[in-house]
Amino acid sequence: MVPEREPLRERTPAGATAASRPRANRLDQPGVPRHRFLPEYDPEAFGRMSERIARFLGTGRFLVWMTAAIVLWVAWNSLAPRDLRFDEYPFIFLTLMLSLQASYAAPLILLAQNRQDDRDRVNLEQDRKQNERSIADTEYLTREIAALRIGLGEVATRDWIRSELQDTIKEMEGQNGHRHDPVVFPAERSRGRDADDR
Repeated sequence: MVPEREPLRERTPAGATAASRPRANRLDQPGVPRHRFLPEYDPEAFGRMSERIARFLGTGRFLVWMTAAIVLWVAWNSLAPRDLRFDEYPFIFLTLMLSLQASYAAPLILLAQNRQDDRDRVNLEQDRKQNERSIADTEYLTREIAALRIGLGEVATRDWIRSELQDTIKEMEGQNGHRHDPVVFPAERSRGRDADDR
């Protein structure tokens, strides 16, 4: 008779503290979606919509439409027959509508300003980094130019070499005892100077 195998059990971590811990979700696997009771929305889309509304609220067109709506409201509720009026003289419903519009407009404008502040902060940070890179590049180029100037100070020029060679020839002629007018460079015979020396 073959002994039955025990069913495989899930291995538990060793140690007193590890056994008492609840098993956490693994980070390499997607988590289980949670049920949410509140509606979900895209904050980026909501922010773009609030910016469009805030831009519209800051235009003259909005003021014209708002003024026309209020004048129509007051005219209708003042001049229309009494049974067709929906908001009598103190215009309480109009006041309520204007306060409702203001209570929504203020947070939308603040949200649009916060988004603009965030964009400005990112732009300022990028400008600051660009300025730091430009300053570093300028300092590097300044050091390179200074090194080139120091290096060029030690380089012999064509005129200096000519004058040294002519001085050496004069010394050699003075030691040999005979004097004639040698031409060290053939180009000096015809033009006096090389075109490259200008």
